[in-house]
Amino acid sequence: MWIVIVGFVVGILLGVFSPFTLPIAYARYLSIAVLAALDTTFGGLRASLEGTYDNNIFITGFFTNALLAAGLVYLGDRIGVENLYLAGVVAMGIRMFQNLGIIRRLLLKRWGFPGRDERPQSGTDQ
Repeated sequence: MWIVIVGFVVGILLGVFSPFTLPIAYARYLSIAVLAALDTTFGGLRASLEGTYDNNIFITGFFTNALLAAGLVYLGDRIGVENLYLAGVVAMGIRMFQNLGIIRRLLLKRWGFPGRDERPQSGTDQ
């Protein structure tokens, strides 16, 4: 786990202090690619916590999401609908927050916090 954290910190530091800049024309492509990567990562983490993780599904999902997202941006640019990428942003954003909510519930359950169904009912004689 510490390798992941070190890699994350090193990546952030390289990104912040790197003199490399991306042309503004690619900003939408990069933003949707990052969103696709986050969506897939949260989905993989959720599957791992549920015990259903499959590396083949994760890898193919990662590249499929990235290609579909980039395809939406490219298609929007080609047909003159520059905001077509927002469909991908909305879809992946919704999935990302749903996965994050489920991850939170799974972690709370794993750490021993009672869920809604596990709390004692107040005002009853049970």
